Amino acid sequence: MGNSMSAPQSAVPPVGAPMNSSSTYVFPLLVMTSLFFIWGFITSLNDILIPHLKSAFELTYVQAMLIQFTFFGAYFLVSLPAGALIRRIGYQNGVSVGLGVAALGCILFYPAAAIQQYWLFLAALFVMASGITLLQVSANPYVAVLGNPDTASSRLNFSQAINSVGHTVGPLFGALLIMNGDHTQVAESADPAAVQLPYLMIAAFLILAALVFKFLRLPAIAGDNSDLGGASHTSAWQYPHLVLGAAAIFLYVGAEVSIGSFIINFISLPEIGQIDERTAAQYLTLYWGGAMVGRFVGSAVLQFVRATRALAFNAVLAIGLLALVILVEGRIAMWAVLAIGLFNSIMFPTIFSLGIRGLGAHTSQGSGILCLAIVGGAIVPVLQGVLADSVSVSMSFTVPLVCYLFIGWYALVGANKH
Repeated sequence: MGNSMSAPQSAVPPVGAPMNSSSTYVFPLLVMTSLFFIWGFITSLNDILIPHLKSAFELTYVQAMLIQFTFFGAYFLVSLPAGALIRRIGYQNGVSVGLGVAALGCILFYPAAAIQQYWLFLAALFVMASGITLLQVSANPYVAVLGNPDTASSRLNFSQAINSVGHTVGPLFGALLIMNGDHTQVAESADPAAVQLPYLMIAAFLILAALVFKFLRLPAIAGDNSDLGGASHTSAWQYPHLVLGAAAIFLYVGAEVSIGSFIINFISLPEIGQIDERTAAQYLTLYWGGAMVGRFVGSAVLQFVRATRALAFNAVLAIGLLALVILVEGRIAMWAVLAIGLFNSIMFPTIFSLGIRGLGAHTSQGSGILCLAIVGGAIVPVLQGVLADSVSVSMSFTVPLVCYLFIGWYALVGANKH
């Protein structure tokens, strides 16, 4: 999402595998962590597709935001079926299937561009996102389980930082091969065919990765029902801090995705950055790069600072930066919107950990609820698109500002409602 999501799965290592034998798990952890890079890379390309296809098909902002609506809507529709599939075929096979499905989605970009039908692009995105959902359902619990349980959070934070590396590199790839592949002027319509070669390249890589994962020898992990302590309710839905945490995840993912989706169009405005969209696409890397740096730094800082305080601090700074985006023009507004990525960094894992705290036997159900809340990435960008079309792009950033207000309240109040 820079958005790193956890899956609705509960798992333990194979019988007889010592949890503290970290050397046993180094290779499989490195292999699985590579998946976080892959889906971060692919997800960030949506921020290149939005302005490119908006120009190619002369779309409104709302129509362009259907890209994120379709992509993140797949999380909501596919997460639970993906979990059921993983329980049947195993985590490693799930990774291979997910990579294959994502590759199919990438291949579908070719006929979509040839026919020049926007709805076919959306169909391709849904297929691709379904494959990525399978990857997340497989990889998140796998990384959490392999190794010492006391360092599970550290492993996930590192994997999420690698996800941010993918988010950072993706826009550079897109700017080079998609926007530079279109040789028209900014004022003219972009060429849908510019996406064909880049997505075929990604498809080839995903197919190769699927074959590699199919034949790798990785430790097996299985489901577990041993987490029976600490439950005081009959359902995870009875924990107010979880339900409020799901709302915070919904709004956070929505805000992060929405801001990233609008950055290119925003900073290329004459009154903001006065740059063309290809150059703006390169600046987008700073937004996701900030999240990457913040996650590496945050993983160290959170060892000494309470999670609720760190979350509140970051939310307040994000609100302040958005106020600048809305109220001022020029390079100040441009750098303010790019800097938000730095303060997004720790939000998802922090909200997630606060949401499942103290759930006991309902932890797995709570994780599933939080995973479904990722659908905020589908809804919030459309809402911002409505405001951009009806008022202005600058004023549309009021939508993510409201999201961060709730996140700040959750950090200070909602997370303590047990």
